[in-house]
Amino acid sequence: MAEPLRIGIVGAGANTRARHIPGLQALEGVEITSVCNRTRESSRRVADQFGIPTVYDHWRELVTAPDTDAIVIGTWPYLHCRVTLAALGAGKHVLCEARMAMDAAEARAMREAAEVRPHLVAQVVPSPHTLRLDPVIQRLLGEGYLGEVLAVEVRAGGTLLDRDAPLHWRQDFDLSGYNTLALGIWYEAILRWVGEATRVMAAGKTFVRVRRDEQGLPRAVRVPEHVDVVADLACGAQLHMMVSSVAGLAGAPEALLFGTEGTLRWSEDRLFGGRRGDSELREIPIAPEEEGGWRVEADFVDAIRGVRPVTRTTFQDGVKYMEFTEAVARSMGTGRAIPLPLW
Repeated sequence: MAEPLRIGIVGAGANTRARHIPGLQALEGVEITSVCNRTRESSRRVADQFGIPTVYDHWRELVTAPDTDAIVIGTWPYLHCRVTLAALGAGKHVLCEARMAMDAAEARAMREAAEVRPHLVAQVVPSPHTLRLDPVIQRLLGEGYLGEVLAVEVRAGGTLLDRDAPLHWRQDFDLSGYNTLALGIWYEAILRWVGEATRVMAAGKTFVRVRRDEQGLPRAVRVPEHVDVVADLACGAQLHMMVSSVAGLAGAPEALLFGTEGTLRWSEDRLFGGRRGDSELREIPIAPEEEGGWRVEADFVDAIRGVRPVTRTTFQDGVKYMEFTEAVARSMGTGRAIPLPLW
C-alpha cells in the first residue's frame, strides 16, 4: 500500500472547516496531520473537532516540519504569498485559498516559485459560484450558441448598507489587499467562459469610511463598498460588472452573455437561454452527466498523485484575476483606463 498523503492546515477559517478539512478527510489515503490557526486555542479547537494530531504555534513551524507532504492555506490573503513561498521552498505541494494574493506582484512571485518546481502541485481554490454550470456554458459557447460574443454583464449585490457593522477582514486593506468584494471571484468565472480583459476602467465608492475592528478601535476603510467596472475583452466583447455590498434588494447575483445570435443568463445556479427568433429566455435543462461541481480537495489530491493536472484553478489564472483586481483599483485611483496585463 502507498504511503498516505500527509497534509498540514495553515489557517482553519470557516471555508477550511466547512469544505477543505472534511473533503480531504473523506479521501482514501489522505491524512491531515497538523494545524496552525491564529492562536493556539483556536488551533486546539480545530484539532479536537477533526481529530488532527499535531498543533503548531507558528505557521512556519508547520510548513517546515517533516510530518507533511502538502500544505492547505486557509488564511486571509495577507499570508498567502509568504506561506506559499515557504511551502514550495520546503518541497511541499500547495492548495491556496481563493483571493490568491494581496496584489499582482505577490501572485506573480507565487507563480514563478511554482514554475521552477514543476514536480510540486500549486493550486488556488476556485471561484465556486458557477462550477456546476461551467461545463454547459463552455460547451454552448464552443458550439456557437451565442454567435459572436458582444457583451458580458455581471451584477452581484443584494444587501443594504450597514453603517454600524464592525470592520470585516474583506474591508481591511492590510488583510485583503486589492481583493475588492467578490470582484476577482466573478472575473475568474468570466475567464473560464470568454477569456481575459485587455483594458479596464472603474469607479468605486466607500460610504462608511471608518469602522471599528475586533478590538473596538476605529479603523479607516480603504476597500470600496460599491464598484462599477467596464472592460474590453480579448475576444472583442465589452464587460460590465457591478459588484456591491450596498445594492439592497437588487435580487440574486446574475451574469448575462449577449451575442449576435442569442443570450445566456446565469442566476441562482440555473441557466437560461434564447436564440434569434425566441420571444423570451427559457431555462436550459442540465443533464446530470454534464454537471460540474465542487471537487477542489479531490482535484488537489488527484494532481499530486498524477491522475490529472490542475485546471480549477491554476496559479496562472490566479495571476490574471489579481492583475484585473489591481487594475480596477488603479483605475479608481487615477480615473484612467488601465491596460492588461499590467507588465
